[in-house]
Amino acid sequence: MTTLSIVIPAYNEETGIAEIMNRVLSVREALKSAGVEGFELLVVNDGSRDQTRKVAEEIAQQSPDVRVINHPVNRGYGAALKTGFAQARGDLIGFLDADGTYPPEHFPQLCQAAMAGADLVIGSRMAGAESKMPAVRRIGNWLFATLLSILGWQRVTDSASGMRVFKRSSLEKLYPLPDGLNLTPVMSTRAIHEGLKVVEVPIPYSERVGRSKLSALRDGTIFLQSMVWTVMAYNPVRILGMIGLGGVAVALLVGLGLVIARLSGITTLGPWGVMAVFFGMVSGVTGVGIFAFGATFNYLVSLFYEQPIRQGVFGKPVFKKPLERNFGWMGAIALILGIVIAIISLVIGIGTDDILRMWFYLLGSALLILTGAQMVIYWLLMRVLAELSQRETRAQQDLEIH
Repeated sequence: MTTLSIVIPAYNEETGIAEIMNRVLSVREALKSAGVEGFELLVVNDGSRDQTRKVAEEIAQQSPDVRVINHPVNRGYGAALKTGFAQARGDLIGFLDADGTYPPEHFPQLCQAAMAGADLVIGSRMAGAESKMPAVRRIGNWLFATLLSILGWQRVTDSASGMRVFKRSSLEKLYPLPDGLNLTPVMSTRAIHEGLKVVEVPIPYSERVGRSKLSALRDGTIFLQSMVWTVMAYNPVRILGMIGLGGVAVALLVGLGLVIARLSGITTLGPWGVMAVFFGMVSGVTGVGIFAFGATFNYLVSLFYEQPIRQGVFGKPVFKKPLERNFGWMGAIALILGIVIAIISLVIGIGTDDILRMWFYLLGSALLILTGAQMVIYWLLMRVLAELSQRETRAQQDLEIH
């Protein structure tokens, strides 16, 4: 028998809690038609200072399917939800806000998606259904969803929706979760990076009852930081690698401009040219360093989780061979090429007594040597980390063979 536990976190929601509880209770028959036989509603009163607790407990006295859990003090939206998750008895757990913005009438569709194989079903306010969301929050949610789509390499339309259904068995992979309003974007980010199947179901969104507790600027900043740090804990090269590749791209553009200028007969640079060369060299060397650091960071993450590296800059590894091997030969080639160019340039410059005209080649040589040296250093580090990550597996294999 499939049972759904619906959790409603409530803090000072006396004007809307009765309505949302009654709406949730009214979908019991629709849930049965969708294949959900068992049902319970848990209201977590998060230290409310108004009549929220009294109103909720009056409704609970009239229905055996309702339980009210009370926090003595306000602990936060996420903390209230986690209290409800811990007390829930169902193999499916759903939640929504107490302010009446989310439609509990759509729980049957979310449950059907979960029973069809989804680990986490998100009621998406941004997937085309009628929405009365304020423009500022709509823009913010679009930005967060786009960011998660880029960082997680999976299309998401609403990363912060407060109406969801998930399998109880998924909690182990979704935890730990924060105590604040940022629980929902962190849950979305963790689900994607843990390889859970995430499905979105379009839902309408209404104006809230009472005053909103969400600050677009303050909470938006917390949402952003939470998502970025969560991704860094799973796939750091996704963020650091993109930043590094951006720096390399800038260096390549500057280098291309210098080649074109050189072929056009320009041998001296003006102030802007000097600034471009400076910016290009800094961007190139720093970009390679950041990219290599991100790739190395992924090895540390894999050691922590005791799993092979599953992700990369573009979702899947670019190279067939492990990245540390490619860093080795690429760094060696860059080093050798840079040294050769430097020797030839110095010989020609000294032989013609016109070393100043060789600045372009010496500059390119320096860039290649610095970049190659960084790649070789990180190659050595990644090889050691790769060896450590495979040590236990190889030892087990040797024991089984012998």
